[in-house]
Amino acid sequence: MSSFQLNLNPLKEPLGFIKVLEWIASIFAFATCGGFKGKTEILVSCVKEPENKTITAAFGYPFRLNEASFQTPQDVTVCGVDWKKYVLIGDYSSSTQFYVTFAVFVFLYCIAALLLYVGYTNLYRDSRKLTMTDFVITIVVTFLWLVSTSAWATALTDIKSATGSNIVQELKPCNLQGVVCQFVSVTSMGSLNVSVIFGFLNMILWGGNA
Repeated sequence: MSSFQLNLNPLKEPLGFIKVLEWIASIFAFATCGGFKGKTEILVSCVKEPENKTITAAFGYPFRLNEASFQTPQDVTVCGVDWKKYVLIGDYSSSTQFYVTFAVFVFLYCIAALLLYVGYTNLYRDSRKLTMTDFVITIVVTFLWLVSTSAWATALTDIKSATGSNIVQELKPCNLQGVVCQFVSVTSMGSLNVSVIFGFLNMILWGGNA
């Protein structure tokens, strides 16, 4: 095997330049999803207590919503209900973790590929096995970007529904007589929308590089 010889010329060519773009896009894909933290808030009022109280359920990556219980201010009992027993609905960790894990693997592969391009340029171009392997991996990665991003986009739609105003109808205490629940807010999921966009952008980049 030839020794490492730094040659930055491949970065000026589509081969290396697009790989750099794929590397950057993969970072945005997992960073905008994996670091998300949010909460949904509901205003609760009851006949026996004239003062309204806000209950909060905090959630985030990997979006096991069925583990996100509601918390009351200073752990007080609101309307005689132990809100800690009630959680959000759904577990979307499988789709989310698949997407983020795959994006991280792509990030690592791009680093390895760039090292090969700039450090072993002649070896890569002279070896039919390496170029063919790179081509096959590109096709597989393109397909997996489509699968993982589509699954994550579907999960995100369900997450928005499970943490939005519909939750008031799903909470049993909110249907009790004398208890009135009003949806207040949920953390903006703009960064999660961006992660989906970058997922499909990655698919286009890898597909165009095949």
